[in-house]
Amino acid sequence: MPKTPTGRWSDGLGFLRRRRRVLAGLAAWSAVEAVQTFATGYALARALDAGFLAGRPGTGLGWLAVAAVAVVVGAYGTGRTYGGVAALVEPFRDGLVRRVVERALRDGDDGEAVSRLTHQVEIARDAFAGLVMVGRSFVFTAAGALAGLFVLAPVLLAVVVPPLVLGLVLFLATLRPMARRQEAFLAADEAVATSLGGVCAGVRDVTAGGAEEYVRKGTGALVDAELRAATALARWSVARVVALAVAGRLPVIPLLVAAPWLLAHDVSPGALVGALTYLTQSLLPALQNLIHGLGTSGTRLLVVTRRLLTEPADAAPMAGAMPSPAPAPPHGVPPAGPVPAADAAGPAGASPAPAPVAGAVPPAGVPSSPGSPAVELRGVTFGYGPHAEPVVRGLDLVVQAGEHLAVVGPSGVGKSTLTGLVAGLLAPWSGEVRVGGVPAGERGARRSRVLIPQEAYVFSGTLGDNFCYLRDDPVPDHEVMAAVEAIGAGRLVSGGGLDAPVVPGALSAGERQLVALVRAYLSTAPVALLDEATCHLDPAAEARAERAFAARPGGTLVVVAHRAGSARRADRVLVMDGPGTLVGTSRELLVRSALYRDLQGVSQPAGAARDADRVDAVPGPGLAGDRRHVIAHRAVGQVQAACDLPDGGPLGRE
Repeated sequence: MPKTPTGRWSDGLGFLRRRRRVLAGLAAWSAVEAVQTFATGYALARALDAGFLAGRPGTGLGWLAVAAVAVVVGAYGTGRTYGGVAALVEPFRDGLVRRVVERALRDGDDGEAVSRLTHQVEIARDAFAGLVMVGRSFVFTAAGALAGLFVLAPVLLAVVVPPLVLGLVLFLATLRPMARRQEAFLAADEAVATSLGGVCAGVRDVTAGGAEEYVRKGTGALVDAELRAATALARWSVARVVALAVAGRLPVIPLLVAAPWLLAHDVSPGALVGALTYLTQSLLPALQNLIHGLGTSGTRLLVVTRRLLTEPADAAPMAGAMPSPAPAPPHGVPPAGPVPAADAAGPAGASPAPAPVAGAVPPAGVPSSPGSPAVELRGVTFGYGPHAEPVVRGLDLVVQAGEHLAVVGPSGVGKSTLTGLVAGLLAPWSGEVRVGGVPAGERGARRSRVLIPQEAYVFSGTLGDNFCYLRDDPVPDHEVMAAVEAIGAGRLVSGGGLDAPVVPGALSAGERQLVALVRAYLSTAPVALLDEATCHLDPAAEARAERAFAARPGGTLVVVAHRAGSARRADRVLVMDGPGTLVGTSRELLVRSALYRDLQGVSQPAGAARDADRVDAVPGPGLAGDRRHVIAHRAVGQVQAACDLPDGGPLGRE
């Protein structure tokens, strides 16, 4: 549930109550600092009245020396206040960090958490420190100055205090509107930054898809919204300047106007000079710091802490959570060229469309049964940008529970895009993706899948912490060690066991991948998505890790394969090649798919010789019908291995 303002205030008061001793120490040193404020005006008044104006310059110099000593004492008190401020600010920052990390681990919003930890928490920390400093300084400076005015002549308060109070009331009245405008400006600025980040990252796709006008309109609207927010914020900033003028500069005018009357009613010239000193040298700077501090740091603190502490309405604890899916193309902007599966063959005369990638799927709208497939894609089309060519087009795929599927194809054909769709990181333009019978974009699907990308994430801590990162419950050491043994990561724990410290920069890319593989293996997610997650391992280590995932009880494995062996180990292979996407066993695809044969390093399927002499068109070892002949290949004198000719006769002039 979102935190109410009352809840935030109670949290803040509780935070301060738990640090009463820190506040008491800070107040004591601030009082020492205020000695300078009191002594500056009072000593100057006494130096004039009892010294220089009375013909006693020695006395006047003595009071000035008192003021100088007070400056030193005040400076010492100011220096000691920084320790108290730090004792308040650092626990405040640590509390925000804990809240952000707990929320990130629960909700899986890794991208937002990075922004909060690296930027917003530091904004809140600096704003809180500035607020404590200016608030403390104003309170004790004002107390010292008003006490000095009272000691000099109580009637001076009647002249100075009314405009001071009026300016402060005016300033306080602007705080809430200023905070709202500040929050609106920050939201608009974040929207512009997010939009420009996406545009800059996909500028080639924008150009290639002809989406310049659409992007210009969308980004321009966000820039216009930020301009309106900045203009509104600037208007309220004028009110802040007016409040400063009323509270800090206006009191000087009635003091000067009333000077003859004050002198006629037993107010000494020194007292008038002291009052003027209090106004211009103490109260005015303190007011400037307070108004600018509260107007800037205060509103920023209010806005940022609200963002950091407010919980999303649909927050729910979950393990192994994935980031939220990317948005689909905007309403009213149809994706370029999404073609239904039945029409994937293209215009008449083109090669016929391939058969559906997997068996029939239940009609849309029929609820999934308890025995639902692990992964389903129904007519899925997806591309990067509303006018870009789709990367995945009309794809149907069913992966049964316990199945091992390998995904192969050329670079850029959409293999990682497929895992992103299944992981819920991407939302399809059309069609539906389900994991365990639940739409991939819903929170309920997050517990059913775990994605291990090529660049493995490892954090500082212990090996055990890294291994058990995706588990809510404590994991027994014997279970962790069994996973380590199954994956083949024993050498990682051979030095210091599960309590060995992890220094991410000291691990090789392969070691980081082993840590991520063990982490995923220990997760409770039945569907494991390996997006080239073993590319930095040697073939033997890769085979061991894949077999371990394939053997998990009830586990389903989808591997983006970068080695031929990964495909041969799978139950089925998905060959992604645009409209020529096929699925089948490795043996079946060697016959059906020229691309798959090429990826496996096989020139022709068995018995595929085409010419009259039954000689294969592409030379290579072990072709159909060979009887251990050797044949020269091309004019550069390359020689093929034995078994290249289908007959047993002598070589002629080949």
